Amino acid sequence: MNSVHTSPDHSGKVVDGSAGPRVKRVLVIAYSQSGQLTRIAERVLAPLRQAGNFDVHVETLRPRQSYPFPWTFFSFLDAFPESAHMVAPDLQPLTLRGDEDFDLVILPYQVWFLAPSLPVTAFLKHPLAQRLLSGKPVVTVIACRNMWMLAQEKMKRLLSGCGACLIDNVVLIDPSPTLLTLVTTPYWLLTGRKRLLGLPAAGIDDRSIARAERFGCALRDGLNQDAERKVEPMLHGLKACVADPRLYFSEMAGTRSFYLWGKLIRAAGGPRTHWRKPLLIVYVAFLVLLILSVVPLSLMIQTSLRPLLRQRLTALKLRIEMPSGSGSERMGVYEY
Repeated sequence: MNSVHTSPDHSGKVVDGSAGPRVKRVLVIAYSQSGQLTRIAERVLAPLRQAGNFDVHVETLRPRQSYPFPWTFFSFLDAFPESAHMVAPDLQPLTLRGDEDFDLVILPYQVWFLAPSLPVTAFLKHPLAQRLLSGKPVVTVIACRNMWMLAQEKMKRLLSGCGACLIDNVVLIDPSPTLLTLVTTPYWLLTGRKRLLGLPAAGIDDRSIARAERFGCALRDGLNQDAERKVEPMLHGLKACVADPRLYFSEMAGTRSFYLWGKLIRAAGGPRTHWRKPLLIVYVAFLVLLILSVVPLSLMIQTSLRPLLRQRLTALKLRIEMPSGSGSERMGVYEY
């Protein structure tokens, strides 16, 4: 993605002295392995770019040790211990100095092993992150298979550690049935091919990506009205974040498993060391059993106990969907 270059000074005024609205500065933190997240971010940014009174700076994260796409089998597994423990990799130097002033920060990210992707974690733990994000409103944009809730909880803690204020969260997930995505998503990640036989294509569908432009339209209008200064959601009523609280308990089990096994595997050696491979193979077998047993069992128990759990699940859903929520009352304004 390329930056839009206007010429505002740090006060936000147009430096050539021409009359016009105050230029708003938007920082986008970008990292995409497959390119899918880049496509989504570009749809969100399109209305800002077209408006003409926004300076959009896209900071692309580049890990010193790159993560391949498609993944190899062991490189994929080898990323999970550090992901689970949020051990940040080294990044190549950023183009930012840390003294820049932005009105809004947009932070798209992928979910790796129920946590924010390692390059994004690395940025949020970078010395410059607090200087750039402290006191700033942040919009997160998640693209994943379907489990993102605990990753967002971790993201909230990282943002809080930087002094940032999360004002909106957008979530786009693979629309295919969960059991199918357990086959199609790994196939895509390991081969780079989205289609397997006659199954639905892996990843976020094209229609959902195109419709993500409504979020950019709402951000454009909100920024033009100085809504970011109120530190309140600008994407409410746009079905920005629809949670399935039934998956929360499966995520808890998976997170606990990733953490404990990750601790054991990290004790055997650092990333890319051969001592990890036997433990990773054992863990794969354990993980398959976990997916085939715990997830269906959890959903079955919740289904049978739904009358008793309804109030708890409803409260959990409302909490997880904050701050943007899953309401649709403004969809008619921003979908054409």
